[in-house]
Amino acid sequence: MASRLNASYVSILQRFCDVIAIYGALYVVFNLNSLEITHKAMLIFLSMVSFFQLIGGLTDFYRSWRGVSLFNELIACAKNIFLSSLLLLPLVWFYSDIDIALLMQYFCAVLFLMGAMRIAIRLVYALFFKIFKKSRNVVILGDSDKALKLFQDLKKSEWIGFNPLGIYSFKQDFDTAEFNGTIEDAVTLIQSQDINQVYLVTNQNNIEQVDSLLKILSDTTCSTVIIPELFSYDFLYSRVEDINGTPIIPIIDTRIKGINIFLKRVEDICVASAILILISPILLCIAIAIKLTSKGPVFFKQIRYGLNGKPILVYKFRSMSVMENGAEVKQAVKNDPRVTPVGSFLRKTSLDELPQFINVIIGNMSVVGPRPHAAAHNEEYRKLITGYMLRHKVKPGITGLAQIRGWRGETDTLDKMEKRVECDLEYIRTWSLLLDLKIIFLTIFKGFINKAAY
Repeated sequence: MASRLNASYVSILQRFCDVIAIYGALYVVFNLNSLEITHKAMLIFLSMVSFFQLIGGLTDFYRSWRGVSLFNELIACAKNIFLSSLLLLPLVWFYSDIDIALLMQYFCAVLFLMGAMRIAIRLVYALFFKIFKKSRNVVILGDSDKALKLFQDLKKSEWIGFNPLGIYSFKQDFDTAEFNGTIEDAVTLIQSQDINQVYLVTNQNNIEQVDSLLKILSDTTCSTVIIPELFSYDFLYSRVEDINGTPIIPIIDTRIKGINIFLKRVEDICVASAILILISPILLCIAIAIKLTSKGPVFFKQIRYGLNGKPILVYKFRSMSVMENGAEVKQAVKNDPRVTPVGSFLRKTSLDELPQFINVIIGNMSVVGPRPHAAAHNEEYRKLITGYMLRHKVKPGITGLAQIRGWRGETDTLDKMEKRVECDLEYIRTWSLLLDLKIIFLTIFKGFINKAAY
């Protein structure tokens, strides 16, 4: 309860400081440009505050910041300011005396002031807990990676009053480099010192020990928080929610929902449109080359699985002399006789994928996401790889995490496909706009030419 109350105080202070930053930026920018803050300017300020709070609600911006790094907090601030500024554009357009250049200055000023205040909040809170020694002593009990991550996250939260004293293992042969001792050592610590909270990370191997441990903890005054075994199933994005007071734990979900669907769609339209304009001469040259060197259509259309496993029609430049799209599709192999001379070059350079930017504009694909496989391959691998179909929780992409890590081309062994799926699920689990931009950038250098592509 105390930690939740502190988090609420932080949230209230953040909201207050954000409003000051939004107005302070308006004051600074208008004074630097020798402009009077008129009722129109005040309308801009009030609209910015309203839009920012609206976006903040949609993005869960004012959630508890415990364990969130300062960098990620500042990135979230920048994203919300950017979206709010976009919503301001109609007002800026309506008032001719407020131009885009002034709005850009205002955006930068809000970002600077808000970022400075967020840093100041952390410093003030850290100083408060250090001077008045109000930090809450916490202990973590558990052996899994989740327990180790929780310990590191709590150490990052020292600025709002967490003082993690250690992490203790249920095993006797624990790693002394990572753990501070055994459960017996933890019990001794809890009984002898003022411990405010115990985080108990359970799994199927320690459930019996947990049962007896809870009886011991019930004889102390420290609060106990249980992190259940469900979170060890790290397929996709996991979190805790509630429905009218009933706790629920989604363990298979994606970050790309709500406002993030809109953000990713805007990203796709902007990136795909820009690329299609730039590569239009290349597309024309490839189409002519295909038509002149082999019989058949320029484009190859194949049914593949899209969002939520629904079939979509994917466009590619034809690189083979055959058009396989049935229940059985043979992957291309080295020196495959079906591949045309032009097609061989297109496949090795990934130029055959360029028409898929049309799919992005249509809306059934994204620029970044798990690569769509032929329907026949999906039916084959979903029986062999646990969690394979989870890659369809998001739209398929032209490039992805697997491609920049080298897992593209022929999957002649099961472990190659497993590595590709592992990368796809990691992408869905950790998605952000920044990750998308990173993948797009690295694709230019790593994702196009590949010796494994036949």
